Amino acid sequence: MFMLSLPHTTVRPPARFDLVIRGGSVIDGTGSPARPADVGIRAGSIVAVEPCLGKGRREIDASGLTVAPGFIDVHTHAENVLVLPRAENFVRDGVTTVIAGNCGESPDDIGASLEEAERRRISLNIGMLVGHSSVREKAMGGSFDRPPTFEEMEAMRGMVETAMRQGALGLSTGLIYLPGVFAKTDEIIDLARVAARFGGIYTSHMRSEGTNIRAALEETLAIGRGAGIPVQVSHIKLSGDNNWGRHAEVLGLLNAARAEGLRVTQDQYAYTASSTGLGQLIPAWALEGGAGAFRKRLADPAERARMEAEMCETPARRKRPDFNWVTLADCRCNRKLNGLDLPEATRIVKGNTDLANQVDLILEIEAKGGAGAVFHGMSEEDLQAFMQDAHTMVGSDSGVRRVGKSVPHPRGYGNNARVLARYVRDKGLLTLEEAVRKMTSLPADTFGIAERGRLAAGRAADVVVFDPSSVADTATFAQPHAFPAGIPWVVVNGEVVVRNGKHTGAKPGRAIRGRQAGPVETRTAGGAYQP
Repeated sequence: MFMLSLPHTTVRPPARFDLVIRGGSVIDGTGSPARPADVGIRAGSIVAVEPCLGKGRREIDASGLTVAPGFIDVHTHAENVLVLPRAENFVRDGVTTVIAGNCGESPDDIGASLEEAERRRISLNIGMLVGHSSVREKAMGGSFDRPPTFEEMEAMRGMVETAMRQGALGLSTGLIYLPGVFAKTDEIIDLARVAARFGGIYTSHMRSEGTNIRAALEETLAIGRGAGIPVQVSHIKLSGDNNWGRHAEVLGLLNAARAEGLRVTQDQYAYTASSTGLGQLIPAWALEGGAGAFRKRLADPAERARMEAEMCETPARRKRPDFNWVTLADCRCNRKLNGLDLPEATRIVKGNTDLANQVDLILEIEAKGGAGAVFHGMSEEDLQAFMQDAHTMVGSDSGVRRVGKSVPHPRGYGNNARVLARYVRDKGLLTLEEAVRKMTSLPADTFGIAERGRLAAGRAADVVVFDPSSVADTATFAQPHAFPAGIPWVVVNGEVVVRNGKHTGAKPGRAIRGRQAGPVETRTAGGAYQP
């Protein structure tokens, strides 16, 4: 009988995974030792972390590399991600999730901002805090150097509650900035109680990070106790030469609070310089009421003389001859001054560098729109002591950067890479596993981001693949617009955002929302606010 012979074919089983990251050394984010394993991803989630997984539709060869959860940056000012949705300075540093709304400043409508981030599409995930200063400014209409009225306090409480219902992760304060600098402790406790009802956290840029840091810490801890809310100390530091070496005192206060049962953590950037507005060198009373009120005071000889006298005392308190620790980063009225320290900028503008002329230049710049600045004022010894504490996580204090614009702090490009290179590989200050924990599970647990921060089945597929032998920050204070080396792959929600060290253009980021529950409290109207 004649039989038809058909050619032999091999039927391959369908790929089990959308993406497999194969052959790497997995650090799962918990602090556990690294282990060899593959990571299998399907539909935006991790489905397996095991050796010798089956085929994926796409694969990343991670041989010789470390595979970790995507880094979570808990202290950012990345609200401008809606304008710069690729967020390249973050994702190329291994960051897959940012928390914005820090230091008391947040969008007016948290819910709308989170929805817009998802609608427009961004390259990383974003969560937000509701900012006390933003709420206070909206409620009090520009008059800040006073307690709020009952009606204003009710309005603030309502705004915090609305934000928490919309998904804010907690309440932030910036108590060296207007208008937060004028808020009393009881006002903040009252608002923090609202955030606490929704399982939120209280984060604070405290009233002092220098001479008065003990009182500032005591206030921060009192707010945590009074509101029954976890506390996060923002960008922990000791600022000013006269305060160097006080890290044991600071850590002792924090540890004592933990021993009594208060949940307290802190974040830190890995540099001995900070960055904020140049206006922080001007007394708060002079800036109250906004730019117009400041310029009016500046035109009054007596008030100007008072400003100048107070500002001339600042360098001596820091054991400095002048403002030589301050560098202009983004001077709006004269871009040619960007990158210069204040004495040099004063020499160019005023013809000499004496202290009176430096003060005059600061006031002049503020009157013409202000400037961002970098402040070189911390010690390496204190930085390392804070970094070694088990409760310290890594945060950049940066916004999304536009490449080439101004001369910003380099922390916006290389903060995580700097920790991995300088403090893990070069100095041995932290183990690699502990450094990754500070960038992943610690922030996820602290801010209630349950689905991220660990490499485990069921978690969101945010992954960073880096070379521990070559990872390095390349951004410097002189040349800050430089992406780090040694981070070839970054995956966000299962999509490759960085491939071979280059941004792919992918925008798979999502909004991170907090718990949404809690009763609405009411008060009897009328009269002045009484806590």
